[in-house]
Amino acid sequence: MGTPSDRAPLAERVEELLAGGGPLAIVAAGDPVLRRGTEPYDGQLGPALLARFVEALRITMRAAPGVGLAAPQVGVELRIAVIEDPAPVPEEVRLARGRVPQPFRVLVNPAYEPVGGARAAFFEGCLSVPGWQAVVARPAEVRLTGQDEHGHALDEVFTDWPARIVQHETDHLDGVLYLDRAETRSLSSNQAVTERWAQPTPEEAARELGFELP
Repeated sequence: MGTPSDRAPLAERVEELLAGGGPLAIVAAGDPVLRRGTEPYDGQLGPALLARFVEALRITMRAAPGVGLAAPQVGVELRIAVIEDPAPVPEEVRLARGRVPQPFRVLVNPAYEPVGGARAAFFEGCLSVPGWQAVVARPAEVRLTGQDEHGHALDEVFTDWPARIVQHETDHLDGVLYLDRAETRSLSSNQAVTERWAQPTPEEAARELGFELP
């Protein structure tokens, strides 16, 4: 049986969540909210509350810090996520991964589909799985559809690292963690990634840890 706040209408729960101010607590893997999926956003919060919630997601994402955050990661089962990537990486990493700066964006009811058959594999982490990273092979290019926070239609093609970010965050809204798609033999602590696998691509990790790359 849930607590009264668990059973309260969604808007009331979000108001309660925002009452504390500052960055929100990020839910860790093992909490069912990360696995239940989300309901489409259809005005449940109202414009003013939605704007406050989006701002709280932005503050929380930046404070973590991360390049994306989905509503379930703060305990809210709504199909909303935010992304932002200043891409402060060396040139060789930028070239190998196609990691280019992304402005702050709000994704409402997003869905993606692959464009072409190319796949790319890189180490990936998650704010809800702190301390660990693993190699995930994902479509290198995707078409993302949905809306922004103002209800304007979104229909855009993302490639390389930005494509990885939007896939990761949209997966959260379907109850999928990056670990579900990862090469399990690649699972490494953040320390191991820093000390051993900091190369721009994961080829050396694949050889040493014994997993396949696309």
